[in-house]
Amino acid sequence: MFMVEANRILIIEDEPKVAQFIKQGLEESSFQVEIAFDGLIGKSMAINNSYDLIVLDVNLPYINGYEVCKQVRLAKKNIPILMLTAHGTTDEKLLGFEVGADDYLLKPFEFRELIARIKVLLKHASLFPVIGNVITIADLEINIDTKTVKRGGNMIELTAKEFSLLEYFAKNKGRVLSRTDIAEKIWDIKFDTGTNVIDVYVNFLRKKIDQGNKVKLIHTKIGMGYILKETE
Repeated sequence: MFMVEANRILIIEDEPKVAQFIKQGLEESSFQVEIAFDGLIGKSMAINNSYDLIVLDVNLPYINGYEVCKQVRLAKKNIPILMLTAHGTTDEKLLGFEVGADDYLLKPFEFRELIARIKVLLKHASLFPVIGNVITIADLEINIDTKTVKRGGNMIELTAKEFSLLEYFAKNKGRVLSRTDIAEKIWDIKFDTGTNVIDVYVNFLRKKIDQGNKVKLIHTKIGMGYILKETE
């Protein structure tokens, strides 16, 4: 019988009880799990071994989670990284995303939420692989390293915020993103129904990405949000 190999997860967490709690729960959910109890060992394991996802604490001995994330991301562009922290300030979240984290979970957390977040990150990584760190959708090419965008071979100039928005759409291809999702991930704000900044930026993107092209990629779901996909 054909066996599906279990996803390998690295936990970098200096609190033994927390690490063992996460490890046991993940193993009961059929994941393969390894633990590093400090940032130095965690960084080395992450870079030198093959994992499908990393669960990374912020407050670690020797090297903190932000620096670990930054160095791992330089070596391995596409591995999903879920950061854990006891403090969920806006500045901390921003810093986490800036150094390459894919998601953030505040301690204490319910284990079922951790599992849900992990499954979403693994699903996105498997259904939407980034080859050579270039995301391709139809004839649209998004280079995550060089921050450049091409459509039909033609270079498209985007501002930093426009690129961030497009990258977020691309990494969630086929998923409806609400204005709340976009506000929190791209602007790190709670969505204010009195502002139209999100709609304005989506329209900026549409003009640059879709205008003049027969196949439209950015679609509106009335009352729900926006979605990036190849077909209507």
